[in-house]
Amino acid sequence: MALTVRSITRAEHLAFVAALPSASHMQVPSWGDVKPDWRAESLGWFDEGGQLSGVGLVLLRPLPKVRRYLAYLPEGPVIDWHTADLERWLDPMLAHLKGRGAFSVKMGPPVVVRRWSPQAVKDAIAAPEAHRLRDAEPTATDPRALRLADRLRALGWRQSEPGGEDGFAAGQPRYVCQVPFAGRSLEEIHSGLNQQWRRNIKKAEKAGVKVVRGGYDDLLAFYELYAETAGRDRFIARPLPYFQRMWTALAAEDPDRMRLYLAHHDGEVLAAATMLVVGGHVWYSYGASTSRRREVQPNNAMQWRMMCDAHELGAHVYDFRGITDTLEESNHLLGLLRFKVGAGGQAAEYLGEWDFPLNRLLHKAFDVYMSRR
Repeated sequence: MALTVRSITRAEHLAFVAALPSASHMQVPSWGDVKPDWRAESLGWFDEGGQLSGVGLVLLRPLPKVRRYLAYLPEGPVIDWHTADLERWLDPMLAHLKGRGAFSVKMGPPVVVRRWSPQAVKDAIAAPEAHRLRDAEPTATDPRALRLADRLRALGWRQSEPGGEDGFAAGQPRYVCQVPFAGRSLEEIHSGLNQQWRRNIKKAEKAGVKVVRGGYDDLLAFYELYAETAGRDRFIARPLPYFQRMWTALAAEDPDRMRLYLAHHDGEVLAAATMLVVGGHVWYSYGASTSRRREVQPNNAMQWRMMCDAHELGAHVYDFRGITDTLEESNHLLGLLRFKVGAGGQAAEYLGEWDFPLNRLLHKAFDVYMSRR
């Protein structure tokens, strides 16, 4: 049966996603409002009977001085990725986007290829022969994901080269850390924390650390810590208006889509973090902390409160988002990997992002332009 792709309303898009167990927070209509430099469009896949069978949020970014666009579907689209006739889904999408003026399409299938248990990651870090996560034997591999990669290549898609530092791509992270919640009680999740985590949570409680939920007006306190964190951990900070726009856009779609948590001690905010919720998937999105009074362990206290709240919401996964895939002790990101895995998180490798050049000359020109920015 043939599928057709056309624009749909935000309401249609949101209703489809709401009926699913979960979808990426980057594939809900409001995410387009977070990205004002891109033009957002909701896409719908319809079968011959007119039934909506899949959706996608596509972001269109213009090529400088040319009315042509890069079409980007971050962590999407939301379709049946394991179907035997994948071209039935992707070909009409490409035709639609080409008609919109796209010179290239980038997408990120939300499909996990491999997973490593917390113990497997711990063993890999200790193994001198393992320099990257991919060098370690995975705990589980999904053969369907490997077949999907082969199918995409056969259809002319190209896997994007990972950019950025130590596995952190210029697009969305390929390696993430996720704590499974499905079918587990809060006590079981707590027992999955390593000894250091449990000790730090007790230490924070004894020291009087209080974790509270904040609102829009508390974004400034979050941002002050976030800017300090960026300087300390050597990454480029987003501006405050980005987070204010994110809060306003996501809250307008669902008042519980985005949450803000702040860890207080003796009248001072020591740590803060944002949390995103779509169905049963909960993400720790952005985190920030000060170097002051680290001994009272505000980060562990805050994350445990967030995990407790996620469990109360019925989450089936608590997602710590990106991790480095390097296991070198000299790497400054290894401590973050240890922190996330210590919460009982599994390392997961996604299929990564894939490109389809609709105009090879413009696709190459855009690659050159991005490399020089």
